[in-house]
Amino acid sequence: MARARIPEGDGLSAVAEALTASASRDATATAVRFLLQALADKVPGNAVEVRVPPFGAVQCIEGPRHTRGTPPNVIEMDAPTWLALATGRAAWPDVMASGVVHASGTRATLEPYLPVYRPR
Repeated sequence: MARARIPEGDGLSAVAEALTASASRDATATAVRFLLQALADKVPGNAVEVRVPPFGAVQCIEGPRHTRGTPPNVIEMDAPTWLALATGRAAWPDVMASGVVHASGTRATLEPYLPVYRPR
């Protein structure tokens, strides 16, 4: 069963709130899920799994599909890092150099696909 989509208005509102210092956990969760949804829409596929625990995960980027167990290409990070990357407030090479993103597999990069949304 497919997960319910976050409407654009709700998602953009959550992103705006999540980028503030006083963001609620609910707004952060919705923003993370909305931006993951936007990534999967922008780069459909099943070759890479992007995880932002505990809020969500998506599969994206074309390539070999995995069907069971741990996927061969995994990218995992915390919510603040994902929000910064997805909105263009941080660059992929910088977060990779800092060690806050764990990426494994030959296709485990998001650099060509970021940002997925730029707030005004």
